[in-house]
Amino acid sequence: MVREDPAGERGSAPAEFVLVSVLLSALTLAVLQLGLAVYARNVVQDAAVEAAYHAALADTSDAEAEDRAREVVVLALGGDIVDAAHISRASRDGIEMVTVTLGATLPIVGLLGIPQGSAVTARAPVEIHG
Repeated sequence: MVREDPAGERGSAPAEFVLVSVLLSALTLAVLQLGLAVYARNVVQDAAVEAAYHAALADTSDAEAEDRAREVVVLALGGDIVDAAHISRASRDGIEMVTVTLGATLPIVGLLGIPQGSAVTARAPVEIHG
């Protein structure tokens, strides 16, 4: 025995399909964007570590270390999202350290987002001659 649809529900399947597919598409895009934001932050963190170790070498300057950080980010993401870079030197417990702080754009839509929405810091001991 086949039941007939009441007159009020006829044609509702396409409308339900559109509503559900829009919600699922938005959810999928949000998850992908979250993954991109986490990946971009990890790339900037790795770039800060790379710059700190590069700046700690005896024969390099802070400007070269900043350039190295930007190069790492551009190679990994295809665009420079580093907005600010600060490199400082200080002594901690008798050990000279280099501290690199990078401020980067927090991606909201693609790589576009909040300038300096993410900040990462890395430290490395300075190379000693002798």
